[in-house]
Amino acid sequence: MTALERRIDGQAILVTGGAGFIGANLCRRLGNDELITEVVVLDDLSSGLASNLEGTKARLVEGTITDPDQLDEVFAGANSVVHLAAKPSVPRSIVDPFSSHRINTDGTFEVLEAARRAGGAQVIFASSSSVYGANPTLPKHVDLAPRPLSPYAAAKLSGESNVLAWRHAYDMPALAFRFFNVFGPLQQAGHAYAAVVPAFIDAALDGRPIPVHGDGSQSRDFTYVDTVADVIATAITERISEPQPVNLAFGSRTDLLGLISVIEDLLGRKLEREHTDPRAGDVPHSQADASRLHELFPQVEPVGLEQGVTATLDWFRTIRRN
Repeated sequence: MTALERRIDGQAILVTGGAGFIGANLCRRLGNDELITEVVVLDDLSSGLASNLEGTKARLVEGTITDPDQLDEVFAGANSVVHLAAKPSVPRSIVDPFSSHRINTDGTFEVLEAARRAGGAQVIFASSSSVYGANPTLPKHVDLAPRPLSPYAAAKLSGESNVLAWRHAYDMPALAFRFFNVFGPLQQAGHAYAAVVPAFIDAALDGRPIPVHGDGSQSRDFTYVDTVADVIATAITERISEPQPVNLAFGSRTDLLGLISVIEDLLGRKLEREHTDPRAGDVPHSQADASRLHELFPQVEPVGLEQGVTATLDWFRTIRRN
């Protein structure tokens, strides 16, 4: 038994990229589940923060998914791995496609092979709605032909394809979720590749104009991070496996100007906008067909946009006070 082997009398979970925004929120959720005995996080801290895991029962191992030897160590005894580690951001991948491929494609291959060497641990993979790309059909359903518009989207499509191929070829339990615009506490602003919700809230609280790429008519299926964590935790404890990708969003559709209106209502004041050029690789509209998600997870109730933005605003206010 190595120092990194986990108990198998209950569920032992490995979360790659677990010090990031979604991963750390997931670790908090897993810590409340009595069926889960241990949570280990593997993260290189290139975008995640060790401080995000404070108050959780997760144990952080600093390292990379591209190192097979380290993967073998942290996989020992794991019942499930939630593979969130990635080089995020569509625009970032256009600037640096090599890193996107190395982490998001090759890294996922390494995780799958580590899972196979470890005896077939369940693999839950974070794919992305960006794989739909230029396909204009709404809502997006998994039978649509993917048309990626960026290296990030192409890498996510490759990753989910490999996950489902390993499921079939090696009889591994696996699930590939396509995330749609996840937002909530711990999501960072203040950098060029910030997601839209934290970017808008950060600007609003600073008194700066809201940075809108394009005319603001772009629509998104915003999904609160606690809802995502609930779905993933259920997938772990019920050991759900699925031969097709699953959209992890609930079919809502809000344009960016509508999101600004929600923030204005919560703050009780009008916000100035600053329109800039559209970002390369961004799709104009995104909305999930949630039918398969509802079939697999009928008990999960999504947190509404206004409630989620309220909680996110409260978190931003808290970190500004501290």
